[in-house]
Amino acid sequence: MSNDKQFVKEITPQGEDFSRWYIDVIKKADLMSYSPVRGCIVFKPDGYEIWENIQRELDSKFKETGHRNAYFPLFIPESFFQKEKEHVEGFNPELPWVTEAGGEKLEERLAIRPTSETMIGHMYSEWINSYRDLPLLINQWANVVRWEKRTLPFLRTTEFLWQEGHTAHEDEQDARRETMQMLDVYRQFAEDFLAIPVIVGQKTPSEKFAGAIDTFSIEAMMKDGKAVQAGTSHYLGTNFAVAFDIKFLDRENQHQFAHTTSWGVSTRLIGALIMVHGDDRGLVLPPKVAPTQVIMIPIGPPKTRDQVIARVDELYADLKKAGVRVKVDDRADQSPGWKFNEYEMRGVPIRVELGPRDMENGQVVLVSRVSGEKKTVQQANFVEEVQNLLAEIHQQMYDKAKQFRDEHYIAVDSIDEFKTFLETKRGFALAGWCGSNACEEQVKQETGATSRNIPFTPSETKSTCLVCGDAAKHTVVFGRSY
Repeated sequence: MSNDKQFVKEITPQGEDFSRWYIDVIKKADLMSYSPVRGCIVFKPDGYEIWENIQRELDSKFKETGHRNAYFPLFIPESFFQKEKEHVEGFNPELPWVTEAGGEKLEERLAIRPTSETMIGHMYSEWINSYRDLPLLINQWANVVRWEKRTLPFLRTTEFLWQEGHTAHEDEQDARRETMQMLDVYRQFAEDFLAIPVIVGQKTPSEKFAGAIDTFSIEAMMKDGKAVQAGTSHYLGTNFAVAFDIKFLDRENQHQFAHTTSWGVSTRLIGALIMVHGDDRGLVLPPKVAPTQVIMIPIGPPKTRDQVIARVDELYADLKKAGVRVKVDDRADQSPGWKFNEYEMRGVPIRVELGPRDMENGQVVLVSRVSGEKKTVQQANFVEEVQNLLAEIHQQMYDKAKQFRDEHYIAVDSIDEFKTFLETKRGFALAGWCGSNACEEQVKQETGATSRNIPFTPSETKSTCLVCGDAAKHTVVFGRSY
């Protein structure tokens, strides 16, 4: 029996049942509770603080690139959805409708926001008159509702939290530049903040956003080999501008339709980082997103307790001053061993231990959640050592996740080879695709996998379609997904 399986017996091992492990971890770590409403969850403080840290970092990046926040209504008139046919067809199965209010039947049904292209398109038609009003760069932090048939906390819920950027531009070139810029913001954020390696590429036509000309995505691999779409950016062309009459007078005093974009990430990122980094002991949280980066635990007999706690408090203040998110657990009614296991399960990146002997030697013990290694450091260098270890842990987590992905990401030449891979292992396959919907659908029917994206930088280029054997138009990443 592995050490991981002995640590926290309340958590199902990943190798035994990954889905059960996931539910055990998020409940045991106190990230969420189920609500009385089907498919909806309550974010408990630790879970919501992860989202706050995600939100804070991304919001800063959006503002650095010239975007401003606004807020638009939750309710959208049904007529708005009829203006963009492909869009309404894409979302109609997931739409909840309000038909009565104040005891009276509404003259027009109101959809509860699944996404805001239609509402924002309507408002942009009022706000944009001249090329001088462009580009218009708006982001919204909001909740949305999609009536999912199958739900999984954080990854797929009926109501979820997200940000949705919506921009309008003079021409295609500027709109496409925006689309790719925001895709790269997501890539950098996933890798540099969440320690999640991603595959960047373009969605196939069948997988693109309803109403978009082109959709681009970042795709992450979970520890069960499945994909999570971790962010998308869409070039919408003039589709929504034509539908909602977003016109402007150009530099030659001629009316033109604006080119628009949209892009977003959601609270599914919380589920992704749990599934990418977690282990049989529980959560493993990247330092930059962890609600608590360091937990300090005083150790020793009652006679030295007050002295140890006093020194812990001083070191705590030093870390707080340096901007580290730190807490002290000096409860006397729980043993140090219990606390060690508890905070490992909660994924706190660094544990700090301080006892009487450490006090005598002017030292402190740092323990990494990722490696489990103990490191004794001088108290005089305490803050610097903690900051360095946090950086090391982030890099170790990224490297470990990338190694796992690389070991479960192969190139195949046929659908039979892909099926064998899925039966014997798990992960993604890189394969040629002729471009036909029929071949793409056959892969889905026979393997349960979908095209994730057409990667910008594939490890190799495939020349033949994995289904029909004809010349490949694209090299595509296929995988099962959440």
